[in-house]
Amino acid sequence: MELKRPYLLFLGDVPDALAAKTAIGIVDWRKDWCVGQMRLPGCNADTGLPDMGLRQAIAAGAKTLIIGVVNAGGVLPDHWLDSIVAALDAGLDVASGLHLRLEDIPAIAEAAKRNGRHLHNVRHSDQTFKTGQGTKREGLRLLTVGTDCSVGKKYTSLALEKGMREAGLDANFQATGQTGIFISGRGVSIDAVVADFISGAAEWVSPATEPDIWQIVEGQGSLFHPSFAGVSLGLLHGSQPDAFVVCHETTRTHMRNVKHPLPSIQQVIDLTIACGQLTNPDIRCVGIAVNTQALDEATAVSTMAEIEKAHDLPTVDPIRTGVAPIVARLQQEFDL
Repeated sequence: MELKRPYLLFLGDVPDALAAKTAIGIVDWRKDWCVGQMRLPGCNADTGLPDMGLRQAIAAGAKTLIIGVVNAGGVLPDHWLDSIVAALDAGLDVASGLHLRLEDIPAIAEAAKRNGRHLHNVRHSDQTFKTGQGTKREGLRLLTVGTDCSVGKKYTSLALEKGMREAGLDANFQATGQTGIFISGRGVSIDAVVADFISGAAEWVSPATEPDIWQIVEGQGSLFHPSFAGVSLGLLHGSQPDAFVVCHETTRTHMRNVKHPLPSIQQVIDLTIACGQLTNPDIRCVGIAVNTQALDEATAVSTMAEIEKAHDLPTVDPIRTGVAPIVARLQQEFDL
């Protein structure tokens, strides 16, 4: 799935920034890929990009309208259809991370057909995947894993890509979720792949490369989450990581949307190594990324220091402190 750039980000009339987190995530990491935002009356979200109509956006070079919102059920409100059809008629492709398929809406399908435009449903890959083989392949890979879902694996992966490049390493982010695909321009939404092909899809998204190239694979779910452990395990086996970083949110006591207690960081390290050795016997942990958003500065600093001391691993908050200590540990471990 390859998306044409630059993007025009469609926010509709969503009520708040959380509902536009896909668009905001794109701007956080790929602002230079975007020309502006398109909002309907009543929209309370703002990416900080210029507001644009279709004519202005196309004049600025826009190629794809990104539906940059999330909502319960992944539905597309009827009152947004006119704007999306107008974008297709104006010559833009349209991409969505919602659960529904754009072509299942007759007005959108007809507009795409008559204008020869592409519809991208990034949760639904058009790629045919093989089952995973587990055969060692060239290149180096780092996977972000979590004590839970939604703890910052995507942001940590992107921060590592940036930090590693700044350190002179050849590093590339490999997207495995819908927002990540918008940010990278390619990838596969691993949670929408048929179970037998998850590890094969992970192999596809992180293929053989030159020996000194690092692929930073965006993690999903958690090996301890009863809802998503299957996806996490398939991604671990298929991505065959040489290194991994554990992502953790400090204030949680239970995993999201279930009653299971949060595992410890050490439990995640141990189980990731035990399971990951099936396809890479040399897998190792190189750091811990802590989401300290809910903590004040002093508490965040002391919490990270305690975690670092307990595990003897560089511990950072990618947003608050950056990831340089983890990059340095990676260089040390792999003699880079």
